Amino acid sequence: SLCFPQKLWKMVESDEFRSIWWSEGGRCVAINEELFKEEVLGRVGPLRVFATQSMKSFLRQLNLYGFTKMQRDFQRSASLPEFLAEEAAASAHNQILYYYNPNFNREHPHLLEKCKRR
Repeated sequence: SLCFPQKLWKMVESDEFRSIWWSEGGRCVAINEELFKEEVLGRVGPLRVFATQSMKSFLRQLNLYGFTKMQRDFQRSASLPEFLAEEAAASAHNQILYYYNPNFNREHPHLLEKCKRR
């Protein structure tokens, strides 16, 4: 089975989930909190992605693996998919969470092995 950062990477890279995507040109992970709770954490049985159904526990995992929460400075994203995802989330008044880890970068998948639990 995959470890937490690998599962997260596969999710962000996949087109299956609308609640999580690359932001800041692949340097940050953006999470639409309400949709994520429903779409990812709400899964049960064999479709379950993470061992938890709690957002708090999921965020604790991010922190344990060295992710830090970023404050959004509301500059518009350069890429169209990012922009559209943010617009859709903003119009639904959902909170978007941004998390950064120097070893979790779309352009550098080899760094993923450096994502270690603290």
